Parts: sequence; C-alpha cells; structure tokens
Amino acid sequence: MLYVELLIQGLIYGCMYAMIAVGLTLVYGLLRILHVAHAGLFALGGYLGLLLTNATGSLLLAMPLAAGLVGLLGMVVYRLCYQPILDRPPYVALIASIGLFIAMEELFRLIFGPYGLTYTHAPLQQLFRFSGVTLRAVDLAIVVGSVSILGMLAWLAQNTRIGIAWRATVDDPQMAGSFGISVLKVRYLNFFIGSALAGVGGIFISLLSNLVEPTMGGVPSYKALAIIVLGGLGNVGGTLIASLVLGVVEAYGTIFIGDYLDRDAIAFGFLILVLMIRPQGLFARS
Repeated sequence: MLYVELLIQGLIYGCMYAMIAVGLTLVYGLLRILHVAHAGLFALGGYLGLLLTNATGSLLLAMPLAAGLVGLLGMVVYRLCYQPILDRPPYVALIASIGLFIAMEELFRLIFGPYGLTYTHAPLQQLFRFSGVTLRAVDLAIVVGSVSILGMLAWLAQNTRIGIAWRATVDDPQMAGSFGISVLKVRYLNFFIGSALAGVGGIFISLLSNLVEPTMGGVPSYKALAIIVLGGLGNVGGTLIASLVLGVVEAYGTIFIGDYLDRDAIAFGFLILVLMIRPQGLFARS
C-alpha cells in the first residue's frame, strides 16, 4: 500500500504543478517569452485565497474570486510589462519578467510581512480511507479541481469560437489577424486564463501546507519552467504529462534516495538528467 500512497501523492503534486505550468505554456505558445513573473501571480493567488477564506469563512467563494483577481492582474502585467517590448529580442522580456517577479516578492514582504500566514480554520482537512489508503479532503479537491478546470480549458479550446481564434493566433498571428481575429483580445484572454490557473495553483499549495509566504512561488515556478521544456515548449498536452511524471518521480524518489536528496533536489536532478538525454523535451513538436 505504500507504493499506492506514493503514486497518489505524486499525482496530487503533479496536478498542482500542472496548474502553474499550463499557464506558462499558454504564454510561451502565444508570445514565445518565458513569463517568470508567473511565479509572483502564483504566490498572489495563495495570499488572496487565504485572506478571502479567513474573511468570508468560505473557500468556495474565495477561490473563484481570488483566481479572477489574479487573472485581471495578469492582463495588467501583459499591458504594462510585455506589450511595449514585444518587438524587442526575447531576452528583453525575460529580463523584465525576472525583475517584476523580484519586485512582487518584495512587495508581498512589505504588505503581508516577512513571515508566513496561515488559515484561521484550515479547510478540507477531513480524513478519508479507501482500501487502506488515507487521504485528506484537500487531496481529493486538488485532483478533482485540476481535472475539472483543465478539462473545461480543453473544451473551450476545441469547441468554441474563442478557442478556434486562440489556436489560430498561436499558430500564425499575422494570418489570424488578416481573417479578422483580434490578436490583442486573444492575448489578453490568454494572460487572464494563464494567470487565473496560477492563482488556483497557489491556493492549492496553501491548502496543502496551510502556509503562504512571500517566496512561495520560487521553487514551483522553477519546476514549471523545466516542465514546459520537458513537455516540449508550447505543447499543452506534453506539459500535463510532464507535470504528472515529475510529481510521481518526486514521490518515489523520497523513499529510495530521500536520505541523500530532498524532494526538490530529486525533482531537479530528474529534470536535468532527462534534458541531458533529450534537450528538446520528451514531447517536442516538429
């Protein structure tokens, strides 16, 4: 049963990684920039989710509200940080994004304090047992929530006019614009959805650990950047699979080599090993 529990825990963390990595993949697929400031939006989602839950007493109310606010801020980030420099070399946007992420971390430290915040009454802590496997309600909520959100995103992309415009803009922005698609609106939508996903991911990790702190976006974002490379840059399906694989590898690695490396070191070691063998990623498109 130990290996089953490890598999389940790995999938839970994989779902959490997917929420932030898919948002990064959407931004890269559309603009071909690495959106490092995504990590700051991830942390902001954790803060807003915690503060709104403590204020209202309802996680169901706090989560969509926090995700929506983070999504709106993501649109502001695009307008103020990226749109003026899209005609510059890609490294310019990368430098701006790193600077924005550092500024967001310091702003969180000034506003919320240097120490972590916790839920007044941590939600979803009930325990359930299934065939000898013990899970918390928050574990189930993360899996169900991630699958539902990403499933709705896939349906939106495949079955709606918005999704068609979105995919057309990713494939060929100039051609999409010539057919009357508003590339600017698609980009705003892309940043809203990607940022909202990061916000939900931040709420998920705050529920798992009952802790939100200014630097909480750092390590997950670094993993997400590696995941989108591992999954093939711009490949959403590959990113999802890579997220789950990384979560499972972390979980099993803590048993076999946990005496020598911690969870994060195991994850980065695995990513480095795979990228040394296949630097274009496991699921890179031709």
